[in-house]
Amino acid sequence: MAANAKAPVEIQRQYYADTATRYEQMHADEADPFSLQFFYSILRLVDAQSVLDVGTATGRNLRNFKQALPHLSVCGVEPVRGLIDQAIQQGHADCGPIIQASGEALPFADASFDVVCEFAVLHHVPNPARVVQEMLRVARKAVFICDSNRFGQGSLPMRFLKLALYKAGLWGICNYIKTRGKGYQITEGDGLAYSYSVYDSLDQISRWADRVILVPAGAGKANSWFHPLLTTIGVTVCALRDSK
Repeated sequence: MAANAKAPVEIQRQYYADTATRYEQMHADEADPFSLQFFYSILRLVDAQSVLDVGTATGRNLRNFKQALPHLSVCGVEPVRGLIDQAIQQGHADCGPIIQASGEALPFADASFDVVCEFAVLHHVPNPARVVQEMLRVARKAVFICDSNRFGQGSLPMRFLKLALYKAGLWGICNYIKTRGKGYQITEGDGLAYSYSVYDSLDQISRWADRVILVPAGAGKANSWFHPLLTTIGVTVCALRDSK
């Protein structure tokens, strides 16, 4: 049983190890300029001095953070050694340390960083709640999550159906059947991925934060009262703690 439980993690990490040298080329068009600019504005708003990027991959985010706000102390966590090697080779690790560790067990004390962020990582882990809890634990001022939203994917009737099944507590069963008992899907461009929405983590985040801001990731018009819940395939969650 233990070996089976680890198999998805091993599959995903092997995928990233195999594609490490092509990682930035494969994901060159995925960055959302607006989401990054919004992130930088939040860093300025809370007067952030330190940032932790969970699942930093090749450390490209660390380079971008330092270019936008040179005073920042930046750090990354990445479980795949091959990606860290690429970060070192490309010079991104010169911006700040990259530690080989998992988001499920961040090797830092409580409230170690002003801001903790992740970009498109949570839909790759079997237990996103555990990663989010660790992010909240080591953050002082803000947590920034930019990730997928299953409820904004598919036809409009399918979006409402998924939301209804989720609210009824039946989505897990449907997804189990859909994935033939695996709970995940594998694609060439994204590797192993789970069905995830940032709304799955919203209650958990709200218990920690004093303010929560939801922003559509990518272009999307506010043409519905359900925006961005049912209108965008990705959503950014910015959780803020008021200064005490």
